[in-house]
Amino acid sequence: MPAEFTIAIGDIHGCRAMLDRLLERCFRYAGEHPPRLVFLGDYIDRGPDSRAVVETLIDLQRSLPGRVVCLRGNHEVLLLDALAKDDMSLWLFNGADATLASYGVDHVAALPPEHLAWLAALKSSFDDGRRFFVHAGVDPDRPLSDQSEQDLVWMREPFLSRERDYGRLIVHGHTPQRTGKPDLRSWRLNLDTAAVYGGRLTAAVFDGGQAGPLAFLTDMSDARPVR
Repeated sequence: MPAEFTIAIGDIHGCRAMLDRLLERCFRYAGEHPPRLVFLGDYIDRGPDSRAVVETLIDLQRSLPGRVVCLRGNHEVLLLDALAKDDMSLWLFNGADATLASYGVDHVAALPPEHLAWLAALKSSFDDGRRFFVHAGVDPDRPLSDQSEQDLVWMREPFLSRERDYGRLIVHGHTPQRTGKPDLRSWRLNLDTAAVYGGRLTAAVFDGGQAGPLAFLTDMSDARPVR
């Protein structure tokens, strides 16, 4: 039997060309059996092609039913809050101008209803039994079953620096690694390698064996084994 892979992908932020290149490498690595893909949120804002990124993810979910998990990031929350409150000021402060430009509109309410519904339906976490996938992090003082939406999409400290055994490897993004390299610790793995800031878009490959990653791929390089 061929190995079945789960591949997690970090923060995209409207970088559609990078996403296309990385997906090509992910599918080539997985071979004939389509991998499960887990996207860690922040699909929009700052980069030039937010609309195309959302369309790509929607198309992937349609073409690979049950095999594509898209999680909610804080930038998706900012967009939805702007829509609910009819106040775009905080979202605009965080890169919404690039998203609006990619859609050719000047207000969040003018975004395609299908895209707004898709964004509203995004999950906040995904647990595969060995890894807990989330956008930002978790509260170290709470069990994984009792995390708040706020922490799942916004958390940095004390999660980033407090070592703890969660019974899962926490796979997340949200905090850009300006080194351009993923940050792997005993309790967490950060896959936000600053794609929109001149870094790379990174994916981690997992299987059903060990909790940790087997390899990393980027939009510019094929698999690099984890040592």
